[in-house]
Amino acid sequence: MACPWFNMLRHLLIAAVAVLIPGAALAQTRPPLNNAAQAMIGTWEFSNADHTRICTLVFKDDTAAAGHKLEFDANCATLFPLVHDIVAWKYPDDDLLYLLDAQGKALVEFSEVEDGLFEAPTRGVGVLFLQNPATVGPPPKTAQDVAGDWALKRGTGAPLCTLTLTTNAVKDAYALSAKPGCDAAVVRLNFTRWRMDRGELLLMPANGEPWRFAEGDDGGWRRLPETANGMMLVKP
Repeated sequence: MACPWFNMLRHLLIAAVAVLIPGAALAQTRPPLNNAAQAMIGTWEFSNADHTRICTLVFKDDTAAAGHKLEFDANCATLFPLVHDIVAWKYPDDDLLYLLDAQGKALVEFSEVEDGLFEAPTRGVGVLFLQNPATVGPPPKTAQDVAGDWALKRGTGAPLCTLTLTTNAVKDAYALSAKPGCDAAVVRLNFTRWRMDRGELLLMPANGEPWRFAEGDDGGWRRLPETANGMMLVKP
């Protein structure tokens, strides 16, 4: 007959093995990062749509409870309060990059819109962007950079109107006004607001679709899509 202490020791060993084996099996069967996730490892720029709030985010391959570890710079939580609750990330094969809270809930869902650039419409925050520093060019112009007087003209022709772009907030944009002497066609459009959108300048008429302009090398703005004799905004 086995001694009582021997039976007790055997039960303790069995219990210990039962606890250790699942953990070891989990470590061995944890799926490796896929190629898309591997490409995320490192430092990325984290910003809002206007590029007025910018910080950095480091993706790591160390495992966390809900995914893999990440680290925001110290200023991120001040610029984006939801960062306080983000503790992990995952990038499975469904093409969405998730930033997760401690319970594994996705607080931000990024989709890749072009190589090295992700965007995530996020409730209560707006559209967030994630960009690989290797692809980051000069920061796009802000409303403060662009505000002032601009002459609207067609190609090399005479100015059709001089518009004053202000930084006075109106709805989801800024107010603009037209100086006296504008061409009748511009008056009919009745541009009342303007804003910046991912580096493009938008003139917004009272009715109809906004006119989009891209910045040219000469410091002016050309209406999109560009044509040989298209509309331009230039300094008067």
